Amino acid sequence: MEKLFYQDIHLTDFEALVTECVLDEKRNLYRILLDRTAFFPEEGGQVADRGVLIEENDAEKLSSAQLPAKNTEDNAESPAVHTLEDVTIEGDLIYHYTTSPIPANTRVRGLVDWAQRFDFMQQHTGEHIISGLVHKHYGYNNVGFHLGLSEVTLDFNGVLSLEQLRSIEKEANDAVWANLPVSVSFPPPEKLSCMNYRSKLELTENVRIVEIPDIDTCACCAPHVENTGMIGLIKITNVQSHRGGVRVNILCGGRALSDYTEKQDAVSSVSSLLSAKQDAIPQAVTRLLEESAQRKNRANTLQAQLLSLKLGSLPAPSEIENVLIFVGDMDNIAMRNAVNSLTETYKGYCGIFSGEEEEANSPSDFRFIIGSASKDCKSLAAKLRQRFDAKGGGSAPMIQGSIAASEEELRAFFQ
Repeated sequence: MEKLFYQDIHLTDFEALVTECVLDEKRNLYRILLDRTAFFPEEGGQVADRGVLIEENDAEKLSSAQLPAKNTEDNAESPAVHTLEDVTIEGDLIYHYTTSPIPANTRVRGLVDWAQRFDFMQQHTGEHIISGLVHKHYGYNNVGFHLGLSEVTLDFNGVLSLEQLRSIEKEANDAVWANLPVSVSFPPPEKLSCMNYRSKLELTENVRIVEIPDIDTCACCAPHVENTGMIGLIKITNVQSHRGGVRVNILCGGRALSDYTEKQDAVSSVSSLLSAKQDAIPQAVTRLLEESAQRKNRANTLQAQLLSLKLGSLPAPSEIENVLIFVGDMDNIAMRNAVNSLTETYKGYCGIFSGEEEEANSPSDFRFIIGSASKDCKSLAAKLRQRFDAKGGGSAPMIQGSIAASEEELRAFFQ
């Protein structure tokens, strides 16, 4: 099979002959072999190219920028246009998967989705630059790589700090702006044996080497841009611990621009809501959190005073068995202290329900703490789950959780 993507990475419109078409029953798709293809398969950590195959008799003058919509009703009227669901490689054979068959010996026209192809070229070359620089400066290897439609992740077998990664990011973008050549070659075995290159596998023949001067030399099968300047921008967006090393998220080229635009819109919105300049947002948020904490403390104080008044107005223990008190938003410590105080006086269930009823006798979301010095609260929790689908649990002396019910329903239940 002739792999046209190695001859011309910009080739997005080609002709080929169907040599085989069989139904893959496991995937419920037709598996098609061509004598030549420009579609890069799912390989090297990235998903496959997208595009269509058009039977020769129906091969209108479409361009890769005008690909038919995927699996639409309109497409059903054009059975000779076949959207690719996947492209895979097994050994030296590349399989094209479609929902409808194309008979063997049919000539087809293939159209590659160039927008996705170029996006992947930007991401993958950017990954080489980051991985090459990490290996160069810290000796770590890229032991995992995924290039999907929305994210790019790199796994390194060593720990990197945010400061180290920012230094790598700066140097990576310097390499982009230097517009360095990205060369691709298949060195003969005798030359390959003398080369120092990165590779996850032990390779000995037909090894495709991608090289960026002073940055990286790596065995790789995927398409790349011809010059680093075509990447435009490399941005590290996240880093987290992963299997003794780190997992790094990056965005390159168009993806980095889209991400910046999205974040700029978000920052502008927050700036407007806070009535603060963008560079003053952290201080404005800090001030807002401090004010919110002060309001919450004042509210808790008032709630505690209200609770104290309610406790003082309760009937005598001889007149009432179960005590239920409903309050507004209150912290768990104050609720627990109140329940402990009540259980010293009242022999039944003593519960504090924190929340706000929107309308009289309408269900509301309450947080609750219920205790008792003589009754089993754990069995009560089971009854609350059965009756109100309450969440939470605890032990025989005390339970806590959340419940959706009205005050009237809860009082009736305990009676």
